Amino acid sequence: MVRFTAKQQMFIDEYLVDLNGTQAAIRAGYSEKTARTTAAKLLAKGNIRARIEELKKTRADRLELDAYWVLKRLMDISDRAMQQEPVMEFDYVEQRLVPTGEYQFDSSGANKATELIGKHLGMFKETVKHEGELNVTFVDDIGGGDDGS
Repeated sequence: MVRFTAKQQMFIDEYLVDLNGTQAAIRAGYSEKTARTTAAKLLAKGNIRARIEELKKTRADRLELDAYWVLKRLMDISDRAMQQEPVMEFDYVEQRLVPTGEYQFDSSGANKATELIGKHLGMFKETVKHEGELNVTFVDDIGGGDDGS
């Protein structure tokens, strides 16, 4: 098993809290001034990255979370958000809430859930199209010609 320094282990543990490298580095005791760079360097190390992934998988297994579970919850949220609910108003004569005849639903919740499902399924891959000409000029400024001078 790979051994980590105390600070590296603390960084790994702190990174798993919120997946924020800079904040994890600060909480692990690294300098605030260099925390961002330090986090990037630590996360670039294969052994640290592998340990983080291993711990994330262990946590997901322990909680019984997987892509199916997440997608199922997102579908439930989308379905619930799209259900129409009657708009109610208070009737002062009857002293109770009565429907107005209008209905509302939470389109933002449904849209967000649907967007997350689509992203998971790779439906919204952004493509950037570049148009135009690219002119490249090579300049030989090293000196010396064909004659070796």
